[in-house]
Amino acid sequence: MQNYLNNKNINIYLAAPRGFCAGVERAINMVEEALTKYGKPVYVRHEIVHNKYVVEDLKSKGAIFIENLDEIENNKRPVIFSAHGVPKAVPLQADKLNLLYYDATCPLVSKIHREVEFFESKNLEIILIGHHNHPEVIGTMGQINSKIHLIEKESDVNKLKLKKFSEVAYVTQTTLSVDDTKSIIKALKNKYPNIMEPKKDDICYATTNRQEAVKKIASKSDLFIVIGAKNSSNSLRLVEVAKQYGAKKSILLENLEKFDFKKLKNILSVGITASASAPEILVQNFIKLVKKNYKIKLYEEDHIKENVFFKIPQDLKSINL
Repeated sequence: MQNYLNNKNINIYLAAPRGFCAGVERAINMVEEALTKYGKPVYVRHEIVHNKYVVEDLKSKGAIFIENLDEIENNKRPVIFSAHGVPKAVPLQADKLNLLYYDATCPLVSKIHREVEFFESKNLEIILIGHHNHPEVIGTMGQINSKIHLIEKESDVNKLKLKKFSEVAYVTQTTLSVDDTKSIIKALKNKYPNIMEPKKDDICYATTNRQEAVKKIASKSDLFIVIGAKNSSNSLRLVEVAKQYGAKKSILLENLEKFDFKKLKNILSVGITASASAPEILVQNFIKLVKKNYKIKLYEEDHIKENVFFKIPQDLKSINL
């Protein structure tokens, strides 16, 4: 690889925390444990998490990714549902097909599923703040029979046709922009004074922490790079947050090998993070590639280590059958 400007220093600011969250680690562990316990292949409905590196790695170990359960050619093989969650119709279909299945839905997404069930039991109109066609949103809307009113942005609040003093509640997708969601919730509370809210924020700890970490270093960055996937909501939100908080330019980097290092020729400082569905190894590999082209100074702020851990199902652990 050609060196573009070896005598130039680039300051690299690493956001912390970054990379895998507990829900992503649990989902990946469930696929790996299933492969150990049952052997190849193990089916996975939808990408287990939105990251091509992770998906390709699991494919190499024997996972087969599908979008619909009727794609499964051998119903004796186990199938795992992705971390994003699924509508209730999916496990019902799996039962009809006599499939052995495991649900890798993130527990923090499952929390939202229970919330909409509770709100439905109270005969409340339910508003979901989230992104159209995102798997998590599809899964949440598929938990109940009642209609859920989906909104994406603050301007959508004005389009809601519910009466001012209706019995209303809201939930949110776990991977939204913290700042944008606050403004949407404020608009909802202004329009519906009696609106019920979740007991705890639905935006997950990992999304919040990663966005806060980006905010701390964005203004120092001529270029901010988010390592993640184009279909990953939490990745896209980090790109937006970096731009909003002072990065001169922010980009999503999905494939390290396709990065044009000429882009760094006039750059003095680079901010880097990895989304909650992107592994730390991609960050380290990218830094190694930068080192081949430029001299670097690496900075990483002190941060509180995340200590959240979600167990995998006991009956999935790799024991002798």
